[in-house]
Amino acid sequence: MTETTGPVIHRRRRRRHLSVAGSRTLLLLIVVVIAIGGYALGLNMARRDIAAGKQLVQQLQSESQRLEKQTAELSSSNIALQNKLASMQSEMDLMKPTQNTYNLKPNESMVVANGHLTLGLVGSPANASVNININGKQTSAAPGDVIKVKPDPATACEVRVQSFDMFAAVVTATCSGAP
Repeated sequence: MTETTGPVIHRRRRRRHLSVAGSRTLLLLIVVVIAIGGYALGLNMARRDIAAGKQLVQQLQSESQRLEKQTAELSSSNIALQNKLASMQSEMDLMKPTQNTYNLKPNESMVVANGHLTLGLVGSPANASVNININGKQTSAAPGDVIKVKPDPATACEVRVQSFDMFAAVVTATCSGAP
């Protein structure tokens, strides 16, 4: 080896060493820049997602409040309609007598119990009793009284006075036996 070759080799090694060290530093710098950039990008995306999530939560809360108010209104409307239905049903029940129950008005008669009986209220009801005409026979009765009638030998009928006021009497009439 010559003296000149020794320093040249030494310089080449030093250049290689500087070039490897420079490459490592550059590589480390690139990695740090990418990491900082990725962190900043991720942070920015997270902020956007959080802001969008908060906005969605506010929209859903207002929608929820609107739906709760609507539910309360519908519930109260439903209760009002149920009360009205019950009231109307009561009125209908008063107008339409139940089976075998009849409203007799003064001096009017009706045929009941499949044609076996003709009932009529004679005059207006008194304080404690009513006068009922059953198949042409007048009978005085108080509320709760049962009047037994045999329109023919095969048929037995009962007329029960339910109640009365000064305008009408409510009676039930049933018959059993031959049709």
